[in-house]
Amino acid sequence: MSIQITAAFDSGNITVHDISGTSAELSIRKDKDSDFFQWFHFRVTCEIGDTLELNINGLKESAYPQGWPGYNACVSEDREYWGRADSSYDEDKGTLSIRYTAASNIVWFAYFAPYSIDRHHDLIAEMASVEGVTCRTLGHSLEGQPIDCIEMGEGDTQVWLYARQHPGESMAEWWMEGALEMLADAADPHARALLQKCRFHIVPNMNPDGSFRGHLRTNYAGTNLNREWHEPSAEKSPEVLCVRGAMDETGVDFAMDIHGDEAIPAVFIAGFEGIPSWTEEQGRKYNDYRDRLSARTPDFQTDLGYPIAGEGKANLSMSTNQIAERFGAVAMTLEMPFKDNRDLPDIDQGWSPERCRLLARECLATLVEVLG
Repeated sequence: MSIQITAAFDSGNITVHDISGTSAELSIRKDKDSDFFQWFHFRVTCEIGDTLELNINGLKESAYPQGWPGYNACVSEDREYWGRADSSYDEDKGTLSIRYTAASNIVWFAYFAPYSIDRHHDLIAEMASVEGVTCRTLGHSLEGQPIDCIEMGEGDTQVWLYARQHPGESMAEWWMEGALEMLADAADPHARALLQKCRFHIVPNMNPDGSFRGHLRTNYAGTNLNREWHEPSAEKSPEVLCVRGAMDETGVDFAMDIHGDEAIPAVFIAGFEGIPSWTEEQGRKYNDYRDRLSARTPDFQTDLGYPIAGEGKANLSMSTNQIAERFGAVAMTLEMPFKDNRDLPDIDQGWSPERCRLLARECLATLVEVLG
């Protein structure tokens, strides 16, 4: 009896080419109106004890081919706990081969643990019930989904946290869940200190259309939102247009854009070096945050990361650079791995939702130290 495979659900993405017994030949569907593809999420129906052999082909042309060597696919049998399946990548063929022995007759596989639209709405509803929290709809996506913003805190420092410009980077919303859990905890001393000093504006998902459609990097129009911050439009990037407009209303002192990186097996941040209005004081504050976070948690490091832009060479279409330039803010992009943390590997889960949530707490506690 052959296995069955489907991706007809929230954030699902796979194309089935052939199934033979417990083996399948698969490929990943491109983002709508785009050439980006890398995110996958699908369900296999099988017999308990089946040894599944799932080959995802055509990956030489994927968005980040360097993301496949050393990568193990995420797997779950209850959609709560996500482990890792034994996987190998054939660079000559461009094929990721996933092997897994099923302990249930339904198994889910994904590029990273998915964060569903339903879970997003549960998170928003939960936060709306917390005393002192306001939930605003800043605008709507091209398909009419709300761009939710959670606001809290009584201080003068304007802090913006936003995630999932790239929808396939689902670790970003797991990070957001951890951050919001901490800030909503009245017993947490770091949260209490932050809410006294800061006014938080938190957008857990900037790209709900791409998230639901199983995109890696773009919205419904095939637009990479993190290349729209210099001139967002209602036609191509209303998600950025409404968030940047709200930032213009409040101003920004500190901003963190939450992402995931396909290839680099580490947690790191990227800054705004190279913006036209760069000042030494602005750079000092950024470096202070980076160094304190590195000292605070061994899950964060400063050895691996992106090249630094030269003087005046910053790409102002990217949010971190645009916000630093536009507001004189300390802004940064936080990157988490799709693979594992090279320095603290976890053979069972790799980088995981649990580690994302814990990292968020460390990031916010570091902000307490920086604000002094």
